Formats: sequence, C-alpha cells, structure tokens
Amino acid sequence: MERKNMPIIEISSLTHPGVEIFSTLTEAQLRNRLEPEKGLFIAESPKVIKVALNAGYEPLVLLCEQKHITGDAAGIIERCGDIPVYTGDRELLATLTGYVLTRGVLCAMRIPAPRSMEEVCRSARRIVVIDGVVDTANIGAIFRSAAALGIDGVLLTCNSCSPLNRRAVSVSMGSVFLVPWTWLDGSLSDLGKWDFRTAAMALTENSISINNPVLTAEPKLAIVMGTEGEGLSHETIAEADYVVRIPMSHGVDSLNVAAASAVAFWQLRARE
Repeated sequence: MERKNMPIIEISSLTHPGVEIFSTLTEAQLRNRLEPEKGLFIAESPKVIKVALNAGYEPLVLLCEQKHITGDAAGIIERCGDIPVYTGDRELLATLTGYVLTRGVLCAMRIPAPRSMEEVCRSARRIVVIDGVVDTANIGAIFRSAAALGIDGVLLTCNSCSPLNRRAVSVSMGSVFLVPWTWLDGSLSDLGKWDFRTAAMALTENSISINNPVLTAEPKLAIVMGTEGEGLSHETIAEADYVVRIPMSHGVDSLNVAAASAVAFWQLRARE
C-alpha cells in the first residue's frame, strides 16, 4: 500500500500540541531513562537527519521553516512518509531555546534499543572507551574522529554524556549514527572476553609513548580516554594493559580530550 505524506501543519505558537518535543522537553525528558523504549532525541540540519535515516533511525516528528518545505527539507519529508510535519515562520522558530536554526530543519527520532557489548566488540579491531566525558561537544568530536580514523566501536561509561544529546549529534555531524556504540557494562578487564588489550591514555611515570610499535602490533586494542579535567582514575589506569602518553612540546602537559582522541585514533589505528 502506498504511503502518503501527512499534511503540512502550520503553527503560530510553540504551545501547539505536538511541538512540545522541540519546545519544552529537556534532554533528560527526551531520553526518558525510566522508560527507554519511549526515548527520543533531536537531530538538526538536513545533512545530519539524512545520515540518521540512512543508518535506520526512525523519524517521528519534523519541524522546519516554511521556506524549507519545498527546499532543503523536501527530500527528508518524502523519505519520512506519514509523520507529522510542523512548520512556522523563521521568527517563531528562532525562539526555540537551544536551537540555532541556520539550516531550519529539526527531526525528533526514536532512540533504538541499546546494542550489547558483544555486538559492538565481537568483530572490532579498534574501539574507544569513553570514561566520564560529560562535555557534549567533546563527545561529538570524539565520535567524528572515531568514524573518520578507523575506530570500529565505542563504549561509554554510565557517567559519560549520551552521544544522542542534541549538541553531541550536531558536533559529530551525524557520526554518532555511523559508529556502533553502547554503554560499558562491567570493567575494562571484561574486554578480554573479546581478546582486547587496553591502552589508557594518561601521563604517568611508567607510560609509554604512543609511537611504541608494541601498540600498533596489537591485533585488538581498546583506547581508553578520560575526563576533560581529571583524566582517568588511578583504578582505571592500574587496570589497563598499557598506559600511553602523547609526547608534548613547549611545556604543554596535555591536550583536550577531543584533540587527544584524534591523535590516538590515527596513531593506533589497525594496520593491514
């Protein structure tokens, strides 16, 4: 049976029923940890929304500027089928808190059931463990580097920011939809089930240089990145198989976690 697109629904107020997803719900309310099967996230810009659709994410509601109905959003509306499409003028939509509507299209999508660690790790050669990173821009940047530089999967500790946070999705340019990820269930040592050795990125007395060939020789390596401020805990460092540092110049002691991850992913990538 042929699906028909829903009629375009013009709104004059952000209190219009159905628009609260974009106007009043917080990130925590959208993700709905108490009932994950009802969780939502917001993707913005045609490019990011297309990446999510291509990856199989389910769209639920669209909101876009009127001029984009027959412009940038036209193909997305066609692909999304019979979901509601709300539209309003730029002045109204510009009042949405937290959204810079330079590209004028927002899509609420369903959060899929989380992958298992087995699914993420089984066939991977290089993964990253994100430990306690809470800055949404850093999460997005790490995912973008991971997708570009050969990381096969991402594990996040429960005290890290969700990759489906609006800002993380935006900064990643949709890369959060490209790299398999899930929440770390257990400890670093559990990664041995899938034959991973672990490399904690940290400055310690016994850390080895990221250039050390023993690292690239590892067939399966998990790169562990720590928090923006304190870095990795002593317990995590002690549990890792390797402690790895990036050599620095000019007295600089460390890099931002997003920058450090890009260096680590490239240097420690799996060789053919």
